[in-house]
Amino acid sequence: MSQISKTDWEARYEQLQIEGRCFINGQYREAQQQQTFDCISPIDQRLLARVASCDQEDAELAVSNARQTFVSGVWSRLAPVRRKAVLLRFAELITEHGEELALLETLDMGKPIGDSLAVDVPATECAIRWSAEAIDKIYDEVAATGHDELGLVTREPVGVVAAIVPWNFPMMMACWKLGPALASGNSVILKPSEKSPLTAIRLAALALEAGLPAGVLNVLPGYGHAVGKALALHMDVDTLVFTGSSRIAKQLMIYAGESNMKRVWLEAGGKSPNIVFADAPDLGEAARTAAAAIAFNQGEVCTAGSRLLVEASIKDLFVEKVANALQEHWQPGHPLDPQTRVGALVDQGQTDTVLGYIRAGQEEGARLVVGGRRVRQESGGFFVEPTLFDDVTNEMRIAREEIFGPVLSVISFEGFEEAIAIANDTIYGLAAAVWTRDLSKAHLASKALRAGSVWVNQYDSGDMTAPFGGFKQSGNGRDKSLHAFDKYTELKATWIKL
Repeated sequence: MSQISKTDWEARYEQLQIEGRCFINGQYREAQQQQTFDCISPIDQRLLARVASCDQEDAELAVSNARQTFVSGVWSRLAPVRRKAVLLRFAELITEHGEELALLETLDMGKPIGDSLAVDVPATECAIRWSAEAIDKIYDEVAATGHDELGLVTREPVGVVAAIVPWNFPMMMACWKLGPALASGNSVILKPSEKSPLTAIRLAALALEAGLPAGVLNVLPGYGHAVGKALALHMDVDTLVFTGSSRIAKQLMIYAGESNMKRVWLEAGGKSPNIVFADAPDLGEAARTAAAAIAFNQGEVCTAGSRLLVEASIKDLFVEKVANALQEHWQPGHPLDPQTRVGALVDQGQTDTVLGYIRAGQEEGARLVVGGRRVRQESGGFFVEPTLFDDVTNEMRIAREEIFGPVLSVISFEGFEEAIAIANDTIYGLAAAVWTRDLSKAHLASKALRAGSVWVNQYDSGDMTAPFGGFKQSGNGRDKSLHAFDKYTELKATWIKL
């Protein structure tokens, strides 16, 4: 990606034409009831766009068009190699429009433009391209039968998929789901968060330009209690996929049970333990990584390393190193400055939530080491310093509840068994990390940790080849890898007498 100055980004901001309408059957259109909501930038509280606020009528129209398109076979029965070509062109268009998409992502969600360019856009393109390349390499099966019978096991698209995605990585999370769903031949209704809908709306036009038939991808911005609920209850939605909070995930399961027993796949919350043993190979690297694990994307990350478990013998030294890293490298700046590493929280509500948890940590007796304040208030934006608490116990709210902000809790432990017990003492099971030079200890910890992803001597690594998802109340099913296709396909057994 090219290096563009803050001044140039601000000039582009002024000239940007933003689409706020919903996208149904290949066309942008107003919501049926003509309702809109204001899309406000968390950088400075400027109005970015008035966005269509969809409801049940829009959901009915989108699902009807998606079903008709699916049944027509224009996409669902298209040869896999031809679907692949369309999706590869879609991926190319994402890269070609990468700077525009990055700017929309930063203005809408508040993350640093450098991250939008270097992380979000490439990851979005990769998700579509990887699934496209995979689709004509996933083979069906022939069962072992007698000589006068033939048993076939085939995959078929599930039909109409509703995808409800979060506000923290709007493009990437959308395309983790769009990639395998579209590659498998489904029709999709994408419901982006009302907090950051703009890149999803823009992606719809790029998909159409790439050759995706009208009606295959529909985008319905709006509120969860309106259009999200309508999709979850709809009798003609076959599969619902969701990334967001565990509270909403549970409600979606209820809606599925109250309607047509649609398949529900959920990637929900996390309170991930980052465990540092005294024999970690490089305490400096571990401390810098621990700081990044809570400050990256303003801590608005489901896998954020928000519980830092440190062996007691090195705890004081290590906390000092983490505090220094946070103060030196992770202070909030203007999101359109390419040098900024911490941007704005997504809105006023999330800012109030984060500040409320910081107050709760102090009231419960944790020791505030660094951070804890709202800053850059003169900008009108929502900026909070990365915050480090020491002397935390695993019973405190800041150690048990998902904050979704840059708040790090340090908990000490005396040995391996206590570390694992504390790490697993949570309703969540999304991710965990272990720092040790002892190979056996690393393997034993990885086996013992109840989490969908475990990193050793690093944090939050991986690519599209590895499945992503959680244990316990962090959800079910997996995004990424070939395992993701299981969510968007049905297995059919056909038994033939010869």
